[in-house]
Amino acid sequence: MNSAVERARERIVAQKTRLPAMFAKVDFDRDPERFTRDPAPSISPTRDAFGVKVTDDDLDLVRAYTMLGDEVGDAYAMLMPKFGFRGLVDMLVAACDRGVETIEGAPDQLVAFIRAMEATPSWVNMDLVREGARRDLIGTAVIAPFAIRGAFIATFLNKYSALPMALTGTLTNDTAAKRVNETATFFAVTTLPDALDRFGEGFKAAAMVRLMHSMVRVNALRSNSWDSAVYGVPIPQVDQMPAGLIPIFLLSYRMLREGRREFTPAERAQVELARYRCFLLGLPEDILSDSAEGIVRFMNARNSTLRNGFDDATCGALVRATLAAYLPADRSLTSRIQAAFERRFAKTFFLKHFLGGDERISRAMGVNISAGDKATAVLVAIWLGLQTGFYSLTRKIPGLSGWTDRALVKRIRKLLKRYGHAAFESDSGQYRPASSPAA
Repeated sequence: MNSAVERARERIVAQKTRLPAMFAKVDFDRDPERFTRDPAPSISPTRDAFGVKVTDDDLDLVRAYTMLGDEVGDAYAMLMPKFGFRGLVDMLVAACDRGVETIEGAPDQLVAFIRAMEATPSWVNMDLVREGARRDLIGTAVIAPFAIRGAFIATFLNKYSALPMALTGTLTNDTAAKRVNETATFFAVTTLPDALDRFGEGFKAAAMVRLMHSMVRVNALRSNSWDSAVYGVPIPQVDQMPAGLIPIFLLSYRMLREGRREFTPAERAQVELARYRCFLLGLPEDILSDSAEGIVRFMNARNSTLRNGFDDATCGALVRATLAAYLPADRSLTSRIQAAFERRFAKTFFLKHFLGGDERISRAMGVNISAGDKATAVLVAIWLGLQTGFYSLTRKIPGLSGWTDRALVKRIRKLLKRYGHAAFESDSGQYRPASSPAA
């Protein structure tokens, strides 16, 4: 047996031993309905690209991590009956800000949680991580505010991976806006200078996101709306991978199409940033390849084993709520104008990148894209291209590189204010009932 698969299976079995109250009803020996080895009914049947083929070991590893949650995060979230929802959040914030050793009476589960995040693996090069963050400043400051909504929607196109989000109440416009802004905040914060250092704000944001995922996992498994025989484990490791790795997956795919196999120094730094960010969120090294071939191969393995499934009651409602959500923190004229442009761009971005440009599918979801939407998207794309080109040029001019980075950081700080305070929380009181887990 492949050693990585064996390690993953050992961790899966340990879940039930360590947290029997949480995983008692989960059959880890049975493939959930969501997992398929037949690529035909999957969301993306492609298992090879440009000579890079998915292996049987890849499929076994995907299957294993389809059933794995977060050992330390889940154990801490299971303390909700003792400390309360707010108590867990407050202790985690304090541990991130001051160190877990300063928390009087800190539970062992919190200590284990923080220590796991502090245990930076030997394969991480923090100098490259910082350079990767600097490289991502332009995209984060210029493009992300207009693309984040469209990219967020991609997580709702499959009922097997979308149900946890539906259970948290994200079917409402206000909650959808909160989740989009939280996602934008997390990725923006992690690009700021030194944010991913131990006491940086990016480290704390990762801890909060990780706790939020564990709270969703705990509450979903407790609810009557979750059928583990159908859905497996809520928010498994393989479902967190696309959000964390999609930028470098697209980069790697483009490289392979161009006939390249080696990252440039700048690309390598961006890969390192993505991998370290994923480590902080709890993803194992086994699914965080550092090569273009490995990144594409494992992402294709994940997509080709996730059974295709779209239902309007969950997926369609999530898509429509997210597209309709008003994202700015205020209702000023400037914010409303920007929101109108952003929403139109997001709709066409979603159509192009996630529906293959098929307007019949978008209309079936209730997402109608007008000629005005398309024209607005073109104008926004031109404007974003001009800004990106400007910052890329000034960064290359001696004496202006430092000014460029400072200007971008200032711009991201303004964006964070616009996104509003990100709580990165999932309160069980917000969960909505669902009549059928397989709706």
